[in-house]
Amino acid sequence: MTDVTSSSAWLDPVRVGIVGAGRIGTSHATLLAHRVPGARLVGVADPRVDAAQALAGSLGCRAHDSIDALLTDPEIEAVVITASSTAHAMLVTAAARAGKAVFCEKPMGMSLEEIDQGVAAAEQAGIPLQVGFNRRFALDFATGHGLVVDGSLGRPQLLRSLTRDPGLADPGSVPPWTIFTQTLIHDFDTVLWLNPGAEPVSVYATADALVAPDYKQQGLLDTAVVVITFDNGAIAVAEASFSAAYGYDVRGEVFGSGGMATMGDGARSSAVLSNASGRHADTARGDVELLRDSYVDQLAEFADAVRGRRTPSVTGADARRAFRVALAAIRSVETSGPVRVQEVDR
Repeated sequence: MTDVTSSSAWLDPVRVGIVGAGRIGTSHATLLAHRVPGARLVGVADPRVDAAQALAGSLGCRAHDSIDALLTDPEIEAVVITASSTAHAMLVTAAARAGKAVFCEKPMGMSLEEIDQGVAAAEQAGIPLQVGFNRRFALDFATGHGLVVDGSLGRPQLLRSLTRDPGLADPGSVPPWTIFTQTLIHDFDTVLWLNPGAEPVSVYATADALVAPDYKQQGLLDTAVVVITFDNGAIAVAEASFSAAYGYDVRGEVFGSGGMATMGDGARSSAVLSNASGRHADTARGDVELLRDSYVDQLAEFADAVRGRRTPSVTGADARRAFRVALAAIRSVETSGPVRVQEVDR
């Protein structure tokens, strides 16, 4: 969890522009405008100018008539990229070259080469670059990570991370391999983070269209399980589904030689109703609802890194590590067999 205690962060907030006025962009912009310590939302840009204008109007900031106009605005010192994933790498590079600190939603690029170009541009410009792996900022996940780091769980042996989404509004619009590059990318980062100092060696993945089988021929995969073997002997399982009828569900587990930590349960709160029909817990229907505090804290971490001129806790290197696993999982599905992670570098 981020602890922003510097008074300068409040007196001199980081002036932020948002690129992308879609669902996640609207959420991030709203948090920056109202809830993120040390940040002030200055502007919004989107190729759909009317969308940018509507979002900016609702939040009391400027709508830029183009992305270039936002990137060259001298008042803006940091950019949050929430545009289409295929544009992430180009926007990271453009923002870095414009001298803006960059927060980019995952994935940071659609290839290792794209991610490397973005990292290089940020390093050359000397600006902070953070990637949106918000699960690291959820209190339960951060606590689990701390238990691994301080040795309370002993040596990690089995790890698990899962993401289950409530459903697909339009199965035909889901690009191929989305379940690995957009959804499980969070789980890949999570198990890498929960097994510090270890490197993934091999990946075996299986996936199918069980939720919307009629769209499988169009490339849809909506259900997947991935097994990752690490060089310290630990084995991780990451799974995802686009059909959780009960609500948005994110969970994790680390089982070690000295104990176990579990994280997440999909409930909005710990309150449970018990009555004649059984026991009931209220569940969240979306990621920005279930993990709202972690979204706030990751953006607060970004603002603090920008103002403190330091490297954020989640970097482009983390984005690259997770995407390597995603690529290995894709290749595993294509070949119906295990894939060594180092193979995807060639």
